Amino acid sequence: MADDSRGWEFLTGFLLGAVVGAAAALLLAPQSGEETREEIRERGIELRGRADELSETSRKRAEEVAAEARARAEEAQQRGRLALDEQRSRLQEALDEGKEAAAKKRDELMARLEAEKAKRTPPASA
Repeated sequence: MADDSRGWEFLTGFLLGAVVGAAAALLLAPQSGEETREEIRERGIELRGRADELSETSRKRAEEVAAEARARAEEAQQRGRLALDEQRSRLQEALDEGKEAAAKKRDELMARLEAEKAKRTPPASA
């Protein structure tokens, strides 16, 4: 990001220097006022065209960068969804295994309890 900033600073300085240089050259040139005004007008039209081209190029580049950022955000969102779904699946499997283990242990304990009851209860006399 710092490289982009320096690129813009250079470009801005370059364009500003070009404008100042052109204006100084026109003002110091040995020609009549009418010729100087015509040349200033032509340079202004030329500079406006360059500025329009530069702004259009910058706009297109900004759109490209925004599209890339959107695409990356969508990819990250999709990866996040996949990871979340995977974690949910793992959690559900763990819960199911826990339920099975608890049911098995409960059945074992109930069988033990019934066995203990059977040992303690005297057989009924006929």
